[in-house]
Amino acid sequence: MGKRIVVVGAGAVGGYAGAHMAAAGHDVTLIDPWPEHVERMKAHGMEIFGMTPQERMTVKVNAMHITEVQNLAKQKPVDIAVVAVKSYDTVWATTMIRQYLSASGCVVSMQNCINEERVAGVVGWGRTLGCIVTGGVGVDLYQPGHIRRGYAKRPDITSFYVGEPNGRITRRAQEIAEIFSSIDAAKATDNLWGERWTKLCVNGMRNGVSAATGMGGNARDNHPAVRRICIQLGGEAVRIGQKLGYKLGKVGALPPEMLAKAMEGDAPSYKEIERLMTEGGAGQAERSDYQRPSMAQDMEKGRRTEIEFMNGFIAAEGARAGVPGPTHEMLTRQVLRVERGEIPPAPENVLVNT
Repeated sequence: MGKRIVVVGAGAVGGYAGAHMAAAGHDVTLIDPWPEHVERMKAHGMEIFGMTPQERMTVKVNAMHITEVQNLAKQKPVDIAVVAVKSYDTVWATTMIRQYLSASGCVVSMQNCINEERVAGVVGWGRTLGCIVTGGVGVDLYQPGHIRRGYAKRPDITSFYVGEPNGRITRRAQEIAEIFSSIDAAKATDNLWGERWTKLCVNGMRNGVSAATGMGGNARDNHPAVRRICIQLGGEAVRIGQKLGYKLGKVGALPPEMLAKAMEGDAPSYKEIERLMTEGGAGQAERSDYQRPSMAQDMEKGRRTEIEFMNGFIAAEGARAGVPGPTHEMLTRQVLRVERGEIPPAPENVLVNT
């Protein structure tokens, strides 16, 4: 018998992942709180688009509104619960699905930010895994039942890293990675926390900046003054992560030490980081002009952002480690101001004194 999988939060990432797993023949149920989205999936399936015609598909999916979750009590227990909601919804989403887990069932956080501790607070560390979704996936739910990917698929890049909090590569981590390989390239990792912080560095220099400025990914990286802020954010996050003892990988396509040196004023490093960000080395050639980070999508839709769990968290961890993160503090303040409607999105919002 195959594993029973549920995806709690069938938004951009969860819906994209769930639809691909369903298309591969896995037993998947997509759970979401947006009524129109759920009804569209039930009636017409999930419409998936990418940057090539080959990625276009319509997938029949088993969709369920959160008010219907109690029906799981009459069905086969859940072996793998993928939590793909916003960070601030982690606890209630995990609590909701906990009672439907099988005896060996586990919860996988497929989220931005670092939420494994919140998940473990509900189901315990023994049932908690993390899955890092790399920046090259870049998807958005632009209307009910319609998800598009803003980056080209690249077989040489791993898009999903599945890891145990204890750093061991277990049989279940490998099994889950194999299931996720039906979405895109996936593998088990023995460096969950390092991969998490590396992704946080990526998000920390992109998401909040686009949310505060209203700029898409390409426009943001091609604006010299805004790009300088992105480099400052990335370098601060790298130095904080290093002080905390994390093993960091490339921040997107950017070498972490070079990024930190660029932030610190090393001219050759800065020149190379700029080249990588503007000449396609960091993925611009494979990124559509409509691609916008998830936080910018949330801002555009009037939703609460994850800024306090992202840049705010980086700044707080920096304070704990004794490494300043003033640019992250500034960005957190500015994104919250835009979110509250005090100022409109504009490039000038990030070009302020830290």
